[in-house]
Amino acid sequence: MKMNTLGNTDIVLPEICLGTMTWGQKNTEEEAHQQLDYAVKERGTTFIDTAEIYPIPPTPEKQGLTETYLGNWIAKTGNREKLFIATKIAPASLISTRPTGTHAKLDRASIREAVMGSLERLQTDYIDLYQIHWPERKTNFFNIRGYSEDMRGDSTSIEETLEALKELIDEGLIKHIGVSNETPWGVSEYLRLSREKGLPRIVSIQNQYSLLNRTFEVGLAEICIEENISLLAYSVLNMGVLTGKYLEGAQPAGARFTVSGRNSERYNPEIAQPAIREYIKVAHKHGLNPAQMAIAFANSRDFTTSSIIGATNLEQLETCIDAHKIELSQEVLNDLHEVYTKFPDPCC
Repeated sequence: MKMNTLGNTDIVLPEICLGTMTWGQKNTEEEAHQQLDYAVKERGTTFIDTAEIYPIPPTPEKQGLTETYLGNWIAKTGNREKLFIATKIAPASLISTRPTGTHAKLDRASIREAVMGSLERLQTDYIDLYQIHWPERKTNFFNIRGYSEDMRGDSTSIEETLEALKELIDEGLIKHIGVSNETPWGVSEYLRLSREKGLPRIVSIQNQYSLLNRTFEVGLAEICIEENISLLAYSVLNMGVLTGKYLEGAQPAGARFTVSGRNSERYNPEIAQPAIREYIKVAHKHGLNPAQMAIAFANSRDFTTSSIIGATNLEQLETCIDAHKIELSQEVLNDLHEVYTKFPDPCC
């Protein structure tokens, strides 16, 4: 599998990362461990991404269960040193407090408690990449549009967040830091403070990127290339939509939007159906699996270091990992560009 360098570090990561957000909701612990056995032991996908708020859909009762499943597998197999583990802190909204009652913010107390909780659940002494899951401030993430003066308000400063992360890096509890669901201003501010205050520098950004949502290319792609920051692309299949399995109103048994309509308006809106049909046609024209074509497209971008894949069964997992074997021809890329010019970013 192709390996890419993480940001400005000397770490190389596989271009396919195993995502875990269904473990604990759609997947049992046994199934999660089967995925890890296959991905890590058989396929060399040693980059694992998780989060304190997983599984998704999030519930207070199951929060942290995904990290626990991963931690139990690590304890059982003893494979910690082979893995590059990324996890995330949830700053607000989906969780209101942590076990000791601290507010879910991006201040010192909350970050420290979140890191300690993740370390305990993961059964490890350190986290390779610790990410801010989304900004604490009100801004344009999760498809929020518009920005106005009244969105500005009290939130933990990015400087305090970086200072708290520096303390944890100095203690050896985390190795590198990144952001997720961030904006161009946010990334620029993290970089400015790192440069001017001698604080840790972010090495990655984990944002949505797919054939149906390429808005990352406006602003953020330039920053990533110029500043040597890695995109860890999530939802490269738009929650499975780019497989074509939901076309014509289909609701396959056990599929995400069949079980729960959560976020369907974001990832599978009616306005996106013509574009989805056209992308599926391009895949079939060139004898490609639609899912593998979509993943290969995300991986072909200069700013992408790794694409995060998720699966609910081993067959899906094998298909997604095998996308690393696909190199898209210029003819395929031209056809994809033609579809994009007709239907730009219908899922943004």
